[in-house]
Amino acid sequence: MKILIVDDSKAMRMIVSRTLKQTDIGNFTVIEAGSGVEALEKLESESPDLILSDWNMPEMKGIELLQKVREAGNNIRFGFITSESSAETRKQATEAGAAFLVTKPFTADSIQAALEPILS
Repeated sequence: MKILIVDDSKAMRMIVSRTLKQTDIGNFTVIEAGSGVEALEKLESESPDLILSDWNMPEMKGIELLQKVREAGNNIRFGFITSESSAETRKQATEAGAAFLVTKPFTADSIQAALEPILS
């Protein structure tokens, strides 16, 4: 399985990657993108199975990335790992087609709990 982690912070991408390795989700390869634009390019070239995206990024917000992915007809599994936790943000994410939203700070358990239903 290929997981595309999208965050403008390289440190956060590393933390998400390290946390994924602490879960029991099985074998996976991590691909990283530092922006929504780069994520769209990686989606095309790498064909990931899952996208984990930050919400707040310069140039293109995570929700805009999700909307572009869905507009292109791609139903890839997509979740947010973000500091945004309002009910409105969750509603917007769900309505756009996100499978889950995990709020920062997160743990291996919270990420695993979000991923298990969509990976089983």
